[in-house]
Amino acid sequence: MTRPLLVIDGDSLAHRAYHGLPKTIKRAEGKPSGALVGFSNFLMRLWQSEEPRAVLVGWDRLDVPTYRHELFAGYQGGRVFDAALLEQLDILPDLVRAFGFAAAKGPGYEADDFLAAAVRSEEERGGTAVVATSDRDSFQLASERTTILQPTRGVSELARIGPAEVRERYGVEPEQVPDFIALRGDPSDKLPGARGVGPKTAASLLAQYGTLEAMLDDGRFAVQAEELRMYRRMATLDASAPLAPLDDQTPTWAEASSFLRELGMNVHADRVAALGA
Repeated sequence: MTRPLLVIDGDSLAHRAYHGLPKTIKRAEGKPSGALVGFSNFLMRLWQSEEPRAVLVGWDRLDVPTYRHELFAGYQGGRVFDAALLEQLDILPDLVRAFGFAAAKGPGYEADDFLAAAVRSEEERGGTAVVATSDRDSFQLASERTTILQPTRGVSELARIGPAEVRERYGVEPEQVPDFIALRGDPSDKLPGARGVGPKTAASLLAQYGTLEAMLDDGRFAVQAEELRMYRRMATLDASAPLAPLDDQTPTWAEASSFLRELGMNVHADRVAALGA
């Protein structure tokens, strides 16, 4: 049980790779490949540095709304993705599987939900987990057994976030993060939060009351009570997302190399093949 489970937010890191690398990176027939190259490089680097027992990569289903979209019409409003990125996002889960790793994607769930499900499963079996994501919602997963890896410059540098770092950055405990987001709001997901409440006030209120529900029971934010409960539910990662058992894995470098070669990414294929040599 000394080797961690490596859990990766596929969409988060694919977006960073796509926007962090030149759009001139192409594969066969002039198709874009920056996200494919950047993400797979990151995946290989994490395998080598973390030496995990297994890898799970969670993905969003962009074509099917989640309960969050149904609860709040403005959720993630205004997001527009380049067609070149969408085409690579369709390929990446199969590339992950070609590496011999697990990919989780399903209607009604976001990548973060699969991360939460994997972390809960690994902690329940007595193991540890490392979660790679740029989404700070995942700070709620930090514990004595789970560390968050947050990219700080593209995907080249990573900060390690545990409970102490969550307290230092936000002034709250990891389990209070959904309440904190509900109060403060989340600009990236277009959640408004409580009127007139910023991060410092949100942290102060949680230090006083412990939970959002305790504030509401005390009569705070009476006009917005149901809205705030909804925001908290939306900010809470759904650990009930369906996952297959995650057995120990051995990377299939040769299969991944062949997959990349079929995409016309021969230089990258050679680099992956060298890992298995």
